[in-house]
Amino acid sequence: MSVDIVTFGCRLNAFEAEVIRREAEGAGLQDTIVINSCAVTNEAVAQARQSIRKLKRERPGARIVVTGCAAQTQSGMFAEMAEVDRVIGNDDKMRASAWQQARSAFDLGASEKIAVSDIMAVKEMAPHLIDGFASGLPRVFVQVQNGCDHRCTFCIIPYGRGNSRSVPMGAVVEQVQALVERGHAEIVLTGVDLTSYGADLPGAPKLGMLTRQILRHVPELKRLRISSIDSIEADRDLLDAIADDARLMPHLHLSLQAGDDMILKRMKRRHSRLDAIAFCDQVRRLRPDIAFGADIIAGFPTETEEMFSRSLELVEECGLTFLHVFPYSPRPGTPAARMPQVAGPVIQERAKRLRAVGGVALRQRLQTEIGATRNVLIESDSQGRTEHYLPVAVAGERVGSVLPLTIAGSDGVRLTT
Repeated sequence: MSVDIVTFGCRLNAFEAEVIRREAEGAGLQDTIVINSCAVTNEAVAQARQSIRKLKRERPGARIVVTGCAAQTQSGMFAEMAEVDRVIGNDDKMRASAWQQARSAFDLGASEKIAVSDIMAVKEMAPHLIDGFASGLPRVFVQVQNGCDHRCTFCIIPYGRGNSRSVPMGAVVEQVQALVERGHAEIVLTGVDLTSYGADLPGAPKLGMLTRQILRHVPELKRLRISSIDSIEADRDLLDAIADDARLMPHLHLSLQAGDDMILKRMKRRHSRLDAIAFCDQVRRLRPDIAFGADIIAGFPTETEEMFSRSLELVEECGLTFLHVFPYSPRPGTPAARMPQVAGPVIQERAKRLRAVGGVALRQRLQTEIGATRNVLIESDSQGRTEHYLPVAVAGERVGSVLPLTIAGSDGVRLTT
């Protein structure tokens, strides 16, 4: 056995897992399990720890290396675990030297486990040309940005990822071109704070310009999708691309977090409730069939029932289809962790109600699709997704193909043909 990667958390981690695999195998590591961790919630950290213990029981002879956001922010905790052989920082994991040093440490039997550098000292982002995605995978991710310059009061991620930095446009276009030539039908642009793209590059290009450059210079690309964005930073070029180019998928996932203005202020978000509603209205005028997803936190400190009700109402007012619900989780060192907390059972009950409202919204959207013909990307032997990211039950279609299918019905979870 060589290197196995267990990835938690975001799409960015999914992309970075391919870089980790390449560099770790290139360093000659054998029988090694890499835990690429997430720090967004206490539950995510707990899941990583549980996975480490389980994997060590199953493969007692394997070396276990922990990296990712939780490794960056809580390196000592992971190093204290008897099952862990090495802790590598979040920027370090993308460098061949970190894996070469790990190999040397293992060979020499070195006792020092922690190899985590100062993430805040990282100012540039080296492009990583990935050719390791399995050929035939229908959808792959391309990292265009990392880190975040904002300091939302609930969020630990800037301390795990560092400040915002961007991949030059030419390198992104080259990566997309290479993946398209390998047969991948859909590319997803991903980052920590995607709409901050380009501020650190010469000329300060924005995400919209990058999107247009990809669509212009890679005409063979069938589908381009954008992952989570901060709507308040969406630029004119991005909106124009949404309106003008059918290859840019009509689906946006928004970092909304709450529907109450006081809670948004206490979160240190930069948009208001009305800003969110106005953005969705504006984009829907440009692309009437667009589907919106959103992150919403339930039970943020000081949230009253009245405040929470505004988050529930936002689902309809923004016309959201997909909800990613986070029960609030206090992260050590963040300002929100020092605010008056909402009781745990109340948080869980509110999260349950949000998910229920999200389920209704999804079922309503599925019903509106019946009778339409959609271009469906076949993801597996049993499922595809429309341009709007709606799941479709399929059978017997070639994985990776994009097929026009007429929607006949819905089972409440997926569309059927």
